[in-house]
Amino acid sequence: FRTVEPLEYYRRFLKENCRPDGRELGEFRATTVNIGSITTADGSALVKLGNTTVICGVKAELATPPVDSPNKGYIVPNVELPSLCSTRFRPGPPGEEAQAASQFIADVIENSQIIEKEDLCIANGKLAWVLYCDIICLDYDGNVLDASTFALLAALKNVQLPAVTVNEETGLSEVNLKQKNPLIIRKHPVATSFAVFDDTLLIVDPTAEEEDLATGTVTVVTDEEGRLCSVHKPGGSPLTGAKLQDCITRAVTRHKEVKKLIDKVIKSMQPK
Repeated sequence: FRTVEPLEYYRRFLKENCRPDGRELGEFRATTVNIGSITTADGSALVKLGNTTVICGVKAELATPPVDSPNKGYIVPNVELPSLCSTRFRPGPPGEEAQAASQFIADVIENSQIIEKEDLCIANGKLAWVLYCDIICLDYDGNVLDASTFALLAALKNVQLPAVTVNEETGLSEVNLKQKNPLIIRKHPVATSFAVFDDTLLIVDPTAEEEDLATGTVTVVTDEEGRLCSVHKPGGSPLTGAKLQDCITRAVTRHKEVKKLIDKVIKSMQPK
């Protein structure tokens, strides 16, 4: 029945206010985060959301600041959905979904001001940090945006940058690897995704199967003050104001859960 009439199969569960995997409509899958797992990166994190597994590595390099804003550095996000994470993706250049995910992450960084680009400037007009944030999906089972946003935040909190000064006489940069400083994280954006069923029902943290059956999806990003950073709704069935308000309320609750999880993991890593 599930194979022949998947939507009808789902509707029977949704009528009972539950889902085939046993979760309630507003319940997230088990979430785990592992920070600092890639030793060659300047910061990294591995996030699992049910079966969806995403790893984020941050690499820092030095560059000249942009001409039009000499007091800013750069943040360059990139989301990869390789063919090894799911049969739905093909080998080759990034597909539409990967490009949309990269754009979403870039918008989250910009709108939430997770990092002030001014903080990445070392010497005005001369030297700044470039942070390459590579987010790679290892196993795709829906809701890759929430996992990617979470992995990015956790990886950025793990970054340690060496102290860099510009020698005034020679104009060359001097890097002190013994003295490392964490990034200044200004805001903690957390994404919460919903799938819309039959234009009316909202379910949180959809699996790949649920995404395929849904009539639309919406992703709400909030920060720790409960402010809305962005709402990402790529087409699909429209949402009423009241439904969107429900999403935002749920997203604020989810933010607290994620923040608690990150703080707990970071605390456990600190030297006693």
